[in-house]
Amino acid sequence: MPEIDQDFTERRLAKSALQESERNLRQAQAIAHIGSWTSDMSGLVTWSDELYRIYGVSPATFTPTAEAFINLIHPDDQPAMQAWMDACASGENPDALEFRCVWPDGTIRYIQGQGALFYDAEGKPSHMAGTGRDITERKQAEQALQRSEARLRAIITAMPVPLALNDDQGNITYLNQAFVQTLGYTTDDISTLADWWYLAYPDPQYRQWVSDTWRNHMNEATRANTAFEPIELNIMCKNGWARHFMVSAAALGENFSGTHLVILHDITQSKAAALEIQHLAFYDPLTQLPNRRLLLDRLQQALASSARSRKKWALLFIDLDDFKTLNDTLGHDIGDLLLKQVAQRLEACVREGDTVARLGGDEFLVILEDLSEHAIEAAAKTEAIGEKILASLSQPYQLARHVCHSTSSIGATLFSDNLQAIDDLMKQADIAMYQAKRTGRNALRFFDPQMQANITARVSMENELRHALEKEQFQLYYQIQVDSSRRPLGAEALIRWIHPERGLVPPLQFIQLAEETGLILPIGQCVLEAACAQIKVWQQDALTRDLVLAINVSANQFHQAGFAAQVQTTLQRHAINPTLLKLELTESLMLEDIEDTITTMNVLNEIGIQLSLDDFGTGFSSLQYLKRLPLDQIKIDRSFVRDIATDDNDKAIVRTIIAMAHSLNLDVIAEGVETEDQRELLLNDGCTHYQGYLFGKPQPAEEFEALLEQV
Repeated sequence: MPEIDQDFTERRLAKSALQESERNLRQAQAIAHIGSWTSDMSGLVTWSDELYRIYGVSPATFTPTAEAFINLIHPDDQPAMQAWMDACASGENPDALEFRCVWPDGTIRYIQGQGALFYDAEGKPSHMAGTGRDITERKQAEQALQRSEARLRAIITAMPVPLALNDDQGNITYLNQAFVQTLGYTTDDISTLADWWYLAYPDPQYRQWVSDTWRNHMNEATRANTAFEPIELNIMCKNGWARHFMVSAAALGENFSGTHLVILHDITQSKAAALEIQHLAFYDPLTQLPNRRLLLDRLQQALASSARSRKKWALLFIDLDDFKTLNDTLGHDIGDLLLKQVAQRLEACVREGDTVARLGGDEFLVILEDLSEHAIEAAAKTEAIGEKILASLSQPYQLARHVCHSTSSIGATLFSDNLQAIDDLMKQADIAMYQAKRTGRNALRFFDPQMQANITARVSMENELRHALEKEQFQLYYQIQVDSSRRPLGAEALIRWIHPERGLVPPLQFIQLAEETGLILPIGQCVLEAACAQIKVWQQDALTRDLVLAINVSANQFHQAGFAAQVQTTLQRHAINPTLLKLELTESLMLEDIEDTITTMNVLNEIGIQLSLDDFGTGFSSLQYLKRLPLDQIKIDRSFVRDIATDDNDKAIVRTIIAMAHSLNLDVIAEGVETEDQRELLLNDGCTHYQGYLFGKPQPAEEFEALLEQV
């Protein structure tokens, strides 16, 4: 009997375990709101307790047959349910089906059903099983969200400002009508954010700035959990016109996740209005020139800039002559036309960066910037622009049906630091303008009487220089160059201006002006022609045929296009030996484009012309370049020779120059030698060529040749 008792115990334990398992399953289904069902092949259907609750029926009153179950389904969903049941029975294992059921009290619940056909060990259909899950709460939440989105979309659609929706995947899901009307784009044009970036911001640099700024604003909003800070953007519309917008964004999910609402406020008109207001505040409405307010601001900046650059600036006060008469006789409309044309002519006369302003009435002011560090040169440039203005404003004006004439009076003052008061500058220019009116109008006057005198003298000198070229008033003087035995080697040709009234004018009084005005080019060619002509004459005499003649060449002359060819042509025209011509070049010449300088020197050297570096040691020559220059000679400047007998520093400098020249296989000559002590010291250091008053002063050709006979 023990075997029977053991078997009974095992069955009791198994039954208890099964009951426990079924109880746990029921509890799990109740918690998950999931019920289960089975159906054998005979059609017997079994429901779990939770499934009865889900469908709102009682096991005591409801028999779960296929027909009874169909009757629990909402009539609109019954066809879909029947098709789904047939698919389950045929073994198709269809996807879950969502449908509605109607409880006996009329309550509608949403159910998600799943089912499948199962087979026995022999592969024959054995039964069907499935689940039913109450998803009413989820469906109600989805419906509430849909209703909310529908309300939001309705609001967005009705909003008068452009709005757009985009999701986390970068897709633009919606554009309201205001967006389409304002910017012209539809979702067909910009279905993704990438499309939007390239169309709205076609400039790559601006697009990158927008992208970086947008990302920074978004990150800041996320970090601080605050609203997205609006950004002012310039957006390209579909029609090609750019408009200004204030753009902000709002996340419809938490932490700026999910769908984003982008809001664009069109500020194009307000922006234009603001610019117009600003323009009216700072510009004259008639002439569109800066008004007094903006002029004073620019004058303040000009004072600061001139102090930093140490360059002279100028202020011109321009007043139209007899403007009141024209206004009174032809009317204010004609007067306004004249003022507009005056403004246009003034702007055409000045340089880029200069300021033209209308002070009021017929008064205009001009600020000329960065003229020069030297007052005389700055004043000369100011006068040149002033004369250009006078000439332009005195041309006839076509004013409607009238052809009118008008002139102007200009007062000028220079400034170069911020210690001067703006009011004082304007008073100075105003006073100078009235001086111009008192002297006959249609004139320019400087506030400083001495400056006016200097300018007048400079202009007179320039005119006389041009006249001197025409009348061949320039003459060459020759200063002898000798060796250690005082034998003549050649001469340096020095230009002199023989003025019919002033007499002999030394180079220091006119060479700088010639450089600044460009007259140095024709003067330099004049010197070259005269030197070649003199060499031609000397070649006919045994006493002078071997003399080398040196002439000075300015940087402007040397760097002009085709200089080497010009020299060669001159030599050929005079049919002289090129080796008898020496060009003395200053160290400052080397400061400009050293490579081009070396190229030109090589061409001259190939022709046979000798090259000497003048005033050596006084400039900024680099030894790195010096070794590359095709020089024949270095000339020791007179400033080192003058005190060589008494100044140990000058002795050391001269000794170094001579040693360096010899190491580079260059001839060396000292200028400004006036005493025997100087000559002996130079000779002891190895310098055997000299030039200076000890041997002879610069002289005209006849006197120089007489000196040669004595030597």
